[in-house]
Amino acid sequence: MSEKNLLWDYAKQVGVNHAVMRLPEDESFDLCNAGHWKDIYDRFSSYGLKPVVIEPLPNLIHSHIKIGDILRDECINKVIKMFSIMDQLDIRTICVNFMAHIGWYRTENNKPERGNALVTAFDLSHASIDPKLSIDNETLWYNLKYFLTAVVPYAERFGIKIALHPDDPPVKKLGNVSRILTSPENMQRAIDLVPSESVGITLCQGTFAAMGADIAETIRHFCKQGKVFFVHFRDIRGNSEKFSESFHDNGMTNMAKAILAYKECNFIGPIRVDHVPTMAGETNLTPGYASVGRLFAIGYLKGLLDCCGYKYI
Repeated sequence: MSEKNLLWDYAKQVGVNHAVMRLPEDESFDLCNAGHWKDIYDRFSSYGLKPVVIEPLPNLIHSHIKIGDILRDECINKVIKMFSIMDQLDIRTICVNFMAHIGWYRTENNKPERGNALVTAFDLSHASIDPKLSIDNETLWYNLKYFLTAVVPYAERFGIKIALHPDDPPVKKLGNVSRILTSPENMQRAIDLVPSESVGITLCQGTFAAMGADIAETIRHFCKQGKVFFVHFRDIRGNSEKFSESFHDNGMTNMAKAILAYKECNFIGPIRVDHVPTMAGETNLTPGYASVGRLFAIGYLKGLLDCCGYKYI
């Protein structure tokens, strides 16, 4: 049995009914072909899982949008066509980051955590970035507004929510590459660029924790605006320039208070336990995405939800 099929079996066994769907990043998959999407969607459905979020916006097109090269408009048109297909499949949310050149970045993938489980870690002083890669703040802000201005009318038409993910790690620069979605204030600025009910955020708790933000207050701030479209439930220890991932019950955030803040704001939306430790007996081929740590994280999350009387499906 493949590792993916095993994970899907685990998901059903622990009571998960919905899924985040990642689209293939190769030329054999046509992002504008509804039939190609349906094949993947049906695989999830055959396991009793309903896809509700697309994550990420595939880099094959998104990279051109973030740096604003000559293929930008062609790629934006593909995004608009994707919205139509999402509408047909009743997938209402897409998680979009705006990390140009360098995406999710870590300097270590096998740092020991509790009981010698392995986690990812980041240390800015150890970052090794190609000096030829370069983009500045002003260009990134311009490119983000250009993208949102172009796609928001179609997101509104098709009922799609664009959930902007903060930069991970949330440092101002990696080498010569600027990062803009690195603070709660900048996340607010981003969703205000093109005011719309279709533009909000992915509240990645681990990334906001690395920013030094109060997680419960951050939840209230964005939830009360109706701008939390998707949640990444995870934690870290450290700060933006040096941190390590943690078990969900072993980081620096009071996770029970976080859940209570979502409940206080009547948040109803998709939540993903996201990065997890690699535990005993597992390979570390996909750091942060092993199976056993995910089972622990889901159980921990469900326990908090049940304890708080927070209904979920």
